[in-house]
Amino acid sequence: MQIRNVAIIAHVDHGKTTLVDKLLRQAGAFRDNQVVAERVMDSNPLERERGITILAKNTSVRWKGTKINIVDTPGHADFGGEVERILRMVDGVLLVVDAFDGPMPQTRFVLRKALELGRTPIVVINKIDRPGADPMRVHDEVLDLFIELEADEAQLDAPVVYASAREGVATKDLDVTPVDLAPLFDTIVEAVPPAPSDATSPFQMLISTIDFSPYLGRLGIGRIERGTVSVGDQVLLLPMDTNQKHEQARVTKLYVYDGLERTEVQSAAAGEIVSLAGLEGVEIGLTVTDVEHPERLAGIAVEEPTISVDFLVNNSPFAGKDGKYVTSRQLRDRLYKELERNVALRVEDTDSTDTWTVSGRGELHLSILMETMRREGYEFQVSRPRVILKTGVNGERLEPYEELAIDVPEEFLGAVIEKLGPRRGEMIEMRNPGQGLVRVLYRIPARGLFGYRSEFLTDTRGTGIMHHRFLEYGAWAGSLATRSRGTLVSMENGTIIAFALAALQERSTLFVSPGEPVYEGMIVGENSRPGDMDVNPTKEKKLTNMRTTGTDENIRLEPPRELTLEGALEYIEDDELIEVTPRSIRLRKRLLAQSDRKKISREAKRERAAL
Repeated sequence: MQIRNVAIIAHVDHGKTTLVDKLLRQAGAFRDNQVVAERVMDSNPLERERGITILAKNTSVRWKGTKINIVDTPGHADFGGEVERILRMVDGVLLVVDAFDGPMPQTRFVLRKALELGRTPIVVINKIDRPGADPMRVHDEVLDLFIELEADEAQLDAPVVYASAREGVATKDLDVTPVDLAPLFDTIVEAVPPAPSDATSPFQMLISTIDFSPYLGRLGIGRIERGTVSVGDQVLLLPMDTNQKHEQARVTKLYVYDGLERTEVQSAAAGEIVSLAGLEGVEIGLTVTDVEHPERLAGIAVEEPTISVDFLVNNSPFAGKDGKYVTSRQLRDRLYKELERNVALRVEDTDSTDTWTVSGRGELHLSILMETMRREGYEFQVSRPRVILKTGVNGERLEPYEELAIDVPEEFLGAVIEKLGPRRGEMIEMRNPGQGLVRVLYRIPARGLFGYRSEFLTDTRGTGIMHHRFLEYGAWAGSLATRSRGTLVSMENGTIIAFALAALQERSTLFVSPGEPVYEGMIVGENSRPGDMDVNPTKEKKLTNMRTTGTDENIRLEPPRELTLEGALEYIEDDELIEVTPRSIRLRKRLLAQSDRKKISREAKRERAAL
């Protein structure tokens, strides 16, 4: 049987997962009466809540006697590590591009990776039924991108399919009314090279991803490069580092992908994407080979992280009240366990036994880890993100820069440009496609984006769209504009009282509600002016016998600002921490006692005066 292995790559929200849904349905992967959730490949609860793909997933369909293995990949730049390793398993890629937006920052990133690996591209211009869609303009923009990324002649001749994933239709000619996805299936079979079929050579395969089964343990997933593997075979695990000792293991179970299910088989040959059980020490990047022929494949190279935070054991007055796992040993074990499947993450021990430095691709990459851990019952604290610096050839300090793409209505363009100036943003390009939104491209230090998303949404009244991706390391940009407002810091322990908040809300934005517990040093709101202010949110109304309309006025409170992990990471300063528990996200000062903070402030003033 012929096999085609393809990955679907695109910018976030360009329709990858919806397209996979329709491919599965039209290829007969579901029964006619089967009830299937929308975006069936987004099986992780966090993916469903946020409407994005976080983890790459495998599925397969059969079309006219050919098995097509499909890998759905994340579209967000922070999860580029998932895309980079998945591309090693496939021979072709479906590059999905929105017929209105055109190529976006992540489109460039994933396409560059695919072209470097020599993968055969098929361009799918999606959402041709979207209002304002201009498929021909987008087609030209994609060709320009291919040329810019130095695609070879064969890749420049990539077939183009016009589709509407939501409607489940595709066509190669816009003058023909599409009826189904058959043109896309046929293009995959014709354009993507067949998978390697060298079944007679010694077995060899690269582990591209890891899964876990409560019954079988760790499962190694990858494409068989050559040979055949069967249940019961003895194999060698060769690490990427040639100095490390290799391990021997026995294949206890063997699975292939059939629709959404994993099907157990007794053997599989070259070209098939399989899942192996029984390899206890399996890790991403290992080569699994025949015992007699230990030949190593090139490992998976993943770009380095650019942002780091500190994870700390929770030491607030409320420590241990919500969480199931609160000790330093439990927290450290969980962080290092994450490295087994999250190849773009780095974890390092520090001088302190209760603090670890965790580095990732971006704030979303790190916040997804935090959200996953808190749902598992972990309790911890997190510092403000900081960029990872490098030293240049001449000893100069280098920092990561991002490419920022902004789509914004014309009336809000001035406010956006004004805010990005003090953040050291350099405009690369501005164009107005005539659809009411102006597209602006910036080169900006990664530090300059900390805390900007919330300001951007406020400045554009929620109508602007921003995306960014890692661009390069460049010269240190100097000091940047920081948070312009101070915070309200509780000076008492107790329970928050509505009477106290009513007096505070006139000059602040509150983060808390009446009835919530509070401790000294906890941040309860944002000050309307620069500088922190110590307040008492537990203050009660004095009791009196007087009964007048003035003394018994009704207290009306505005809803508090809801804190999310991403919002909190963007908001806090160096002297603040985020307390993350299964039930709550709180902001606090590193030094809880008011007297300690005043002492540090006085010492800092004396040092500045001495200079």
